[in-house]
Amino acid sequence: MLSMLKSIYQNFFKQREPHPLLIENKQFFKKFDQSGDINRYEFTVFDTELTGLSFKEDEIISIGAVKIRGLKIIAGENFCSYIKNKRPPSKISTLIHKITPDILKNAPSIENVLPEFISFIGHSFLVGHYIGLDVKFLNKALRRYMGGTINNPCIDTMKLAQVLKEEEWGNYYDRFNYKISYNLDDLSNEYGLPDFISHDALEDAYQTAYLFLYLIKRLRYGGLSTMKELYMAGKSWRWIF
Repeated sequence: MLSMLKSIYQNFFKQREPHPLLIENKQFFKKFDQSGDINRYEFTVFDTELTGLSFKEDEIISIGAVKIRGLKIIAGENFCSYIKNKRPPSKISTLIHKITPDILKNAPSIENVLPEFISFIGHSFLVGHYIGLDVKFLNKALRRYMGGTINNPCIDTMKLAQVLKEEEWGNYYDRFNYKISYNLDDLSNEYGLPDFISHDALEDAYQTAYLFLYLIKRLRYGGLSTMKELYMAGKSWRWIF
């Protein structure tokens, strides 16, 4: 009996071989060139909805993503899927994103969705609002079901918004606002961007895509032009203006 339990334990925690998609992904980004103009690169803007916020216990139940090329949203080129998990969404999370167990009843499993999503993002830069949370849960699922993680560089629109605000405060010190919100909806309203349904993965991806393009336009006006500079802007914003 003890031997059988030990075998089950070892098999459960056995390291999976990396999926071919993740192997190719890692090899590509080893020699990735970030010196080109931002306009040359492809971006995938994505968002996830979760069963809750516990990294240990909760899972992704929805992924939405849109593509940007030539600094334009590509109409009709998007990804959207509900995901069925063993753990149902918590009552609190259901109140937020309105995804009920009935909606997920016939949804595909995470094992089926992940390869499709990794194929969709390809060699693009990933963009999200507070993207660290989404990538953290995504990589957790990838480690479990595909044996590795993604290597796509990530850009956080919340950080870019902070960069822009800090520059505005630097030029106009009397406009400094301690109460500014970096919430996605609040920023979109402030900048006069289109409205989308909140806490829906695909709708939030579109909302973030519009915000991203607006911020890039403003930052490019300040002198930012290459992908490398886009990253430097997040680390030391003053030099680009």
